[in-house]
Amino acid sequence: MNLLDMGAVELAAAIRDGKATAVDAVRASLERIEEKEALYHCYVTIDRKGALAQAEAVQSRIERGELNGPLAGVPAAVKDNLCTAGMLTTCSSGMLKNFVPAYSAEVVLNLHRAGAVILGKTNMDEFAMGSTTETSAFGETRNPWNPAHVPGGSSGGSAAAAAAGECFYALGSDTGGSIRQPASFCGVVGMKSTYGTVSRYGLIAYGSSLDQIGPIARNVTDCAAVLEAIASHDEKDSTSMERPDTDFMSALYEDVQGMRIGIPKDYFGEGLDEEVRNAVLGAAKLLEEKGAIVEEFDLRLVDYAVPAYYTIAAAEASSNLERFDGIKYGYRTTDYNGLHGLYKKTRSEGFGEEVKRRIMLGSFVLSSGYYDAYYLKALKVKALIKRAFDDAFSGYDLILGPTAPTTAPKLGESLADPIKMYLGDIYTISVNLAGLPGISLPCGLDGAGLPIGLQLIGNCFQEKKLIRAAYTYEKARGIFPAANEGVKITSDRKAGE
Repeated sequence: MNLLDMGAVELAAAIRDGKATAVDAVRASLERIEEKEALYHCYVTIDRKGALAQAEAVQSRIERGELNGPLAGVPAAVKDNLCTAGMLTTCSSGMLKNFVPAYSAEVVLNLHRAGAVILGKTNMDEFAMGSTTETSAFGETRNPWNPAHVPGGSSGGSAAAAAAGECFYALGSDTGGSIRQPASFCGVVGMKSTYGTVSRYGLIAYGSSLDQIGPIARNVTDCAAVLEAIASHDEKDSTSMERPDTDFMSALYEDVQGMRIGIPKDYFGEGLDEEVRNAVLGAAKLLEEKGAIVEEFDLRLVDYAVPAYYTIAAAEASSNLERFDGIKYGYRTTDYNGLHGLYKKTRSEGFGEEVKRRIMLGSFVLSSGYYDAYYLKALKVKALIKRAFDDAFSGYDLILGPTAPTTAPKLGESLADPIKMYLGDIYTISVNLAGLPGISLPCGLDGAGLPIGLQLIGNCFQEKKLIRAAYTYEKARGIFPAANEGVKITSDRKAGE
C-alpha cells in the first residue's frame, strides 16, 4: 500500500482502520520531500522533528478514540503567511526572515483540532504579491509537471507541494486568485470560500477586504473536508461570519440535474489560449451531458476588474505593510542616520521589487489629490462588479469559465513583463472583489502536457452547489494523471487514459 497515492480523506480512513499510522504517513511525506524538494523548492521551513512528534501524539489520540474525523493523522502544509506559534513565519520576505510568532492563526488551530499534522511552511510570492512564486526572497518554486515552468502564485509552494506529493493537502491564501490560479497550473483542486467564512486571524494581510484562506488538495473531496475543518466563526476577526451550513462534505454527491450554469461570453474573447478554451468548453459539455442547463450570457465589466483590483489591493497593501518599519519587529538595517533614515533603509533593503512597486502604487492612489480619481473610483467599480454578479446569479446557479487564460508560463517570462502578469488574473480577481466562492479543478492538458484549470463560481454562501458540481464533473472526467507519474502525455491524451 503506497500511502502517497491516497487522498487525504482516504488516508485518514486507513489510519482509523489500523491499516496505517499517522507516523507512517509523516515519514512517507518526509521521504518524498527529501527526494523532490531540491528540485521543486515547495517549502521555506520543514519541521521534521516537530511533525513526527505531532504524528505520535495524534496517533495516540486516534487509538484512544478521541480523534475520528476525516483529516485525523493526515500530513499537511501551511502557506508561510499564516502564523504558527514557535515556527518561522516569513511571508517569503527578507523583512520577516527571522520572525517566529508567539501565536498560531485560527485556521492552523482548527487544523490541529481536526488532528492534522503540520509538516512545514510553503514558499510563496513575497507578502503574497505575485502570480508565479518567483518573488520569494528564498528562491523560486518550480512546477512539478515541468520544472522549467512556474507553479503559479502566490500560493505556488502549497500547490506544488500538493501536486508533487510533498503533502496530502495545503492551505493557501487567495487575494485575487492566489489559490485557484496555482491550483490550475499544478493540476490540483483549489477553493476559495465566501469572504468571511474562514477566519483571517493570524494571516499576515495583503489586502484585508479581499484576502481569504482556503484549501489546495488533489481532489474535490479533500478540499471539502479541509474547508469544513477550517471554517469557523472567530470573534478575533471582525469580518468573520457565523454560518450554520459549513458541513461541506454533505455536498459530495453526483447531481447537477437541472442546475443552471452560465458561461460568460466575456471570458472567451481575445487573450484566451485556444487549448484552454477547448478544454473548458469540453468540461461544460460534460456537465451538460450530466443534466445541467448550460448557456452563454454577457457578464460585462470584466475589462474593469483588473485596474479596480490592483488599485484597491495596492492601497490596502500600502496601509497593511507600513507596520514593517524596523522598529517593532522584523528586519532592521544596521547602518542608518536618524529615524527617517532607519525607516527608509530598512524598507528599501527588507522588501523586494514587486512589493515596493505595489506599496508605491498604493501610496499614490491614496495620496491627496488622487484618492477620488483612483481609489474611490475603484471602490465604485467594485460595487458595480458585485451588482453584475448579483444579476447573473438571479438566472444561474453557477458560472463556469477558465481559471487562467494560459497554462503555466516558463520561469522568468512573467517577471519580465509585470503588466502581462497582472492581466493573467483576469478570470479570478472579480471573484475576490465580489466576495464570492470559487473553485478550480483540472479539466485537461495542453500540448506540452501542462494542466488546464476549470473555474466554477458560486453566489455568496453557495459553496455546496460549487462542491456538488465540481464533484460531479470530477467523477465524470475520471482520474486525472499525477504530476509525479512521469507519464509522457500528448495533446490528444485524455485525463484518466
